[in-house]
Amino acid sequence: MKNSRQGFKESLISYKSKKNIPLIVDFKCISPGEGLLFTREDAIDNAKLVESLGVPAISVVTEPEDFGGSLEMLEELADSIEIPILRKDFIKSREDIKISRECGASSVLLIASCMNADELTEYFHYANEIGIEPLVETHDESEMALATELGATLVGINNRNILELEKDGGTVSTTTGLAGLKKEDMFLISESGILSYEDAVSAVNSGADAVLIGTAVWRAPSPANFIRQFTDM
Repeated sequence: MKNSRQGFKESLISYKSKKNIPLIVDFKCISPGEGLLFTREDAIDNAKLVESLGVPAISVVTEPEDFGGSLEMLEELADSIEIPILRKDFIKSREDIKISRECGASSVLLIASCMNADELTEYFHYANEIGIEPLVETHDESEMALATELGATLVGINNRNILELEKDGGTVSTTTGLAGLKKEDMFLISESGILSYEDAVSAVNSGADAVLIGTAVWRAPSPANFIRQFTDM
C-alpha cells in the first residue's frame, strides 16, 4: 500500500472538486494543551474508521515527547489504510525526510518557524527530489513570503504558534489574516485551532482550500459524527 497510494495534494484537490471541504484528520495521541486524545493501541482502528468515512487524507504526528507519536505508528497506519498520509514532526535533516518516505508518508511537514531559510530551501528541494511532497507550514507574513519565494504549491497556515506547543489561543483569524497572501497556484491548508465545522467554513471562505483538525475530532462526543459533517454532503 505504501507505494501505490494517491498523492497527498492530488487526493485533496480531487475531494475539493466535489464541492466538499477536504478534511485532514490529525493523528496525535496527546495534545499538549488538552491531554490524552487516544492511545497508540487505538490508532489503527481510528484510522480505518476515518478512511471508511471518506476522509481524503490524514496526518500523523510522530514526535514522541510532547505528542506521544512515533515512526512505528506512522508505519503501522501506512500499512493499514490506503489514503495518503502527511508526517508531522520537527524535521531537522535530510535523513528525517528520507525516513518519512520509507515509513509510508506521502507528504512531510516543513515548519518554517523551526528552521532558517537555507534549511527550509534545502529540505524543500530535497523532498521534491526523492518524491515526497513538502508541505511548508507558515504562521506569519514573512513565512508566507518565504513559501512564495520557494515556489511552494502546498502551504499550511498554522493558526497556533507551534513554538508554544499548541498552548496558545490560536483561532482561524490567523488564516483569515494570511490567506490574502496566497498565490494562484497554492493549495492552502488551515491547521489547528479549528474547533467546529463552522470554523472550517470560515477558514475556507477566507481562502483556505482544506482544513487539518485533530483535537476537536477526538474530543467530540462522536468523532465519526464530527467527521460526517465534512463527508456526508
